[in-house]
Amino acid sequence: MKSLVRAPSSVGAMNRVCLLLLVGALLALPWADLALYPVDPWQELGRIGHGLLLPAWDEPRILLEAVGQTVAFALLAVVISAPAGLILAMLFHWRLVRVFCATIRSVHELFWGLIFMQLYGLSATTGLLALLVPFAGMFAKVFAEIFEQQARDPALTLAPGLAIGKRYAYTLIPQALPALLSYTRYRFECALRSSAILGFIGLPTLGFHLETAFKQGQYAEAGTLLWAFLVLIATTRFWLRPWLLPVYLPVAAWLLPDTIGFSNGGYFWQFVSEDIWPATLRTGDLVGTLDWYGRMLSEQVWPGLLQTLLLTQLALVLTAGVALLVYPLATYALAGPLLRWPGRFLLLVLRSIPEMVLAFVFMLLCGPSGLPAVLALALHNGGLIAFLIANASDAEQQASRQRPDDPRGLLRYAYIETPRRFPALLALLFYRWEVILRESAILGILGITTLGFYVDSAFEELRYDRAFLLIAVTALLNVWVDAVSRRLRHWARPEYHARLRCRQPYRAC
Repeated sequence: MKSLVRAPSSVGAMNRVCLLLLVGALLALPWADLALYPVDPWQELGRIGHGLLLPAWDEPRILLEAVGQTVAFALLAVVISAPAGLILAMLFHWRLVRVFCATIRSVHELFWGLIFMQLYGLSATTGLLALLVPFAGMFAKVFAEIFEQQARDPALTLAPGLAIGKRYAYTLIPQALPALLSYTRYRFECALRSSAILGFIGLPTLGFHLETAFKQGQYAEAGTLLWAFLVLIATTRFWLRPWLLPVYLPVAAWLLPDTIGFSNGGYFWQFVSEDIWPATLRTGDLVGTLDWYGRMLSEQVWPGLLQTLLLTQLALVLTAGVALLVYPLATYALAGPLLRWPGRFLLLVLRSIPEMVLAFVFMLLCGPSGLPAVLALALHNGGLIAFLIANASDAEQQASRQRPDDPRGLLRYAYIETPRRFPALLALLFYRWEVILRESAILGILGITTLGFYVDSAFEELRYDRAFLLIAVTALLNVWVDAVSRRLRHWARPEYHARLRCRQPYRAC
């Protein structure tokens, strides 16, 4: 007698991946620093809410300068990093290029800012390099993935031995141009958020004034800054036009801030050859070097690494929960043509406010623990994923007519919309995993004991050897998480299991 054994299904794989992530988050709960401190959150929330409802700002010139410098850093960084990423994407088949791109994008923009600040002071050079270096790696990765999705047939018409630049120019780039431009516009929105939080290390963008306003309890001024940033993000599609770039670029260069401190790179060689290495290593003391690395591992690397991983895992699972909870509020099929607009505004707020700003607010309410970081990361990334999922739902709703017997309300959410959106949601969650890890590390600047806390302390004490080691550990951790998420994303894809079924659909036992 013969029995039929089915190949593994994609649904089963996605369920196992979700269960794995959930178990990891539950295991992280007892060890994560999620303590609540005795504060009066309701009084503080009332003051923040009052500031948001009644914003005020006495010096409009300073506000306009902060907005202009935020846009200037973002625009110039994207204009430089996008072509650099395109060139790197053409060479992405080389392992050395892939490793280089993974390394530079795995270090957060604020970490790059702290590094370049030691060389160029608080200058425009520091801000631009802090953004364009990791952005070039991100552009390279995503552009290379977009090129992989294009048809290869047009390349068969080209002469053998044609230069790689011409091959891309005649085949892949024209095919992929809409996707390349779409991602570049999205990356500019990310650049605006990153440019804003450069203010947390002293550059005069919106984040600088926002941090000052929150620390001084001037919530009306903070509300003005937040509203200005939300309007800036919401109106990007109206004022960011390619034909206006020749006007924007010189204005952006003119708006860049003046240098505070030193601005030449003469210190560069001493920095990379001496300052970032422990003194015992420079003198050839092997025993002392091993002892230094051992103490760093036990006192800073391991505690910071553990908290970063624990908070990342909790934030990752909570991000999925937030996305599943809020995406129906912005969809035509579930919220309707009128009620979806308040939902879309909520998603605009969640995805526009940087995690650093959200964490700063939650620290005022909950105290200095890992809980503000988890909440900030989950709300921001969950809002971003929900926005993309809601857009996909609306696009499908417009392309196909709803059947009269289709369920509505919670039944439609549970049996139609969520099953259709869940594979894309899971893929986006894995894409954001690396970002969540980078943000978990950098939130240590606010006093949360992740790797960023020890990095910031090392820079404050001018211990560049410690800072370099901790940043290198952060980069390696990001590269590892990126590899794991890519493997899980590949494993959970329906087409992967479809190929398995094609290879071995049934077998006789």
